[in-house]
Amino acid sequence: MISVIWPVLRLFSPSWLRDLAGAWVFYSVLPGWPWPAPRFERIARFAPWIGAVIGALAAALWLLLSALNWPPVAIAPAALALSLWLTGGLHLDGLMDTADGLAAGSSRCLEAMDDSRVGASGVQAAVIVLLLQFSALVQLGGCAPAALVFSAIFARVSPLWAMGHFRYLRQQDTGTAAFHRSNWRGWREGHPTLLLLLLAGLLVWALQPQLLMAWVGFAVLGIAAAALPAEWLGRRLGGHTGDSYGATLMVCETLTLLGSALLAPVLLPAA
Repeated sequence: MISVIWPVLRLFSPSWLRDLAGAWVFYSVLPGWPWPAPRFERIARFAPWIGAVIGALAAALWLLLSALNWPPVAIAPAALALSLWLTGGLHLDGLMDTADGLAAGSSRCLEAMDDSRVGASGVQAAVIVLLLQFSALVQLGGCAPAALVFSAIFARVSPLWAMGHFRYLRQQDTGTAAFHRSNWRGWREGHPTLLLLLLAGLLVWALQPQLLMAWVGFAVLGIAAAALPAEWLGRRLGGHTGDSYGATLMVCETLTLLGSALLAPVLLPAA
């Protein structure tokens, strides 16, 4: 039976679905799909969708531990740990390598980023980012589950901004990040993200219509938090690498969580 069904399924494997399966494998440690076979070409466009899944799993853990009467100060590190594990530490590694490269200066920046050893600047950047995220989640309290999903989505918009606006610095690189830029098809790569945000807005409108304007406010925050680190790092480095893609993601996620903690009392007075 399988020998009959499998060829039929292969006929219904559009390239976008194979790229989505590839994004699932590349951006997370979650088990791969039995079908379709993953394709690793235009996967960056689906990174925000994978972020939504990772954020939702972290939010589910938050809600579960809350039901067990854990305080936010105990839940926040558990949720952060789960998020990091689900990504395999891919983006945190990029943040640390980028921090080491910036500390080494322009003449040795790429060389330092390539070094597998982590320097003091990289460790410091990781600690600062994680502490800020922890602080924001504790302050968000009951709004933290929604913020975890929201920040995970917009964090993965930041590398898309970097790919669209800046050249890839390692032109001869055949490693894990060069194909992102070589397969870039312009701002069409943002269409899946726009669809995701539209669906999220419709969901908010259907479930809590009074929160629709708050959603718009948080979306503006997320877009700004996505663009700023990508622009700053791109101009500082003269372009981007795979490491700086990860760095922009981590910084954007941090800015989004901090901004959400500041805006929640204004946009969500009952929070």
